[in-house]
Amino acid sequence: MKTSHDSLSRPTRVRGQAAPSLARVSFAAVVLCHVLPGPLPAAEPSTPQAIFEEGVRLFFDAKPVESARAFDRLLEVVPKAEPDLWQRGLALYYAERFEDGRRQFERHETVNPNDVENPAWHFLCVARLEGAEAARKAMLPVGKDRRVPMQEILDLYAGRGDAAAVLAAADRGEGEARRNQLCYAHLYLGLHAEALGDADKARHHVMQAAGPFRMNHYMGKVAVVHATLRGWDGDRGDDPGRDTRKAR
Repeated sequence: MKTSHDSLSRPTRVRGQAAPSLARVSFAAVVLCHVLPGPLPAAEPSTPQAIFEEGVRLFFDAKPVESARAFDRLLEVVPKAEPDLWQRGLALYYAERFEDGRRQFERHETVNPNDVENPAWHFLCVARLEGAEAARKAMLPVGKDRRVPMQEILDLYAGRGDAAAVLAAADRGEGEARRNQLCYAHLYLGLHAEALGDADKARHHVMQAAGPFRMNHYMGKVAVVHATLRGWDGDRGDDPGRDTRKAR
């Protein structure tokens, strides 16, 4: 889920900065071309990459149920791609297929063990199934994720940190880097608040990630999808380039 701030096209397994994580759209092109090169049989009109792109497109069109089905179809064609498909896990979460999402993130941990976002999404799925306390006990192990503020997000989800520490870590530096940090901070604070049943805090933080701190990468767009699915789009009126240091 680590991704470059301005691109969804370079092949990699990652979502947010230079280090590896959950977010570039065509990382799967690399995985899939080694597993099943060329087009599908004549009965199937799409290539694996086309099915992957359809799943991503449907997700960003705020159609998670349809997106999850597209990713399911991809796995029927290329079963070995499953561990890499963290994008499927996000679609499953929003499609409310939480048990399937839990398994997807457990599989992803085997190929991407140093990404804090993976245990965070696993937590979110388990929390919806069994509650936050059970989700903390079931947290996936994770290595060192050097992105800011991932360590503080991990501590929050594990029950040993708080929102203030996440925001303090994210609110450092200047310009695009700081804005990106705050986008991640508010997104994961909002997701966590929602998992704990605090709808007001969830809405506030997600709308910060989808509004003044919005970023044009995979996880930045997840905040927009979340707002759309929850019916909060009308709240998003802030200039995405505005530096809002008071936003909390």
